[in-house]
Amino acid sequence: QVMLAEYGGGLVQAGGSLRLSCAASGSTFRLYAMSWFRQVPGKEREFLVGTWWTGGSPSYADSVEGRFTLSKDNAKSMMYLEVNDLKPEDTAVYYCAAMTTAGVITSDTAYPYWGQGTQVTVLS
Repeated sequence: QVMLAEYGGGLVQAGGSLRLSCAASGSTFRLYAMSWFRQVPGKEREFLVGTWWTGGSPSYADSVEGRFTLSKDNAKSMMYLEVNDLKPEDTAVYYCAAMTTAGVITSDTAYPYWGQGTQVTVLS
């Protein structure tokens, strides 16, 4: 079992930045991959960026590459998302997700573990 908790969301002006954090606990030694998703009410969850926990480079969605940066601290079981040049259309609930077995990193159905989400609201 892996538990996830996101924090760091908030209200920000367009053009601003935020750093979201995701803390993993429980059976973190089983982590295979972790990712960030976001969801707007009435829409499907959108993949943003994912990373294999023990190596490799992050994989970004085209919509956020260049503005969003994923980093992680394996020793602390922490994952971060630096979000820059925020736009009103980035307003959403941001989730971190984890898988402990191989799966399609961009597919939300591959992740059995989710945090509660953190709201990001970008004002125009």
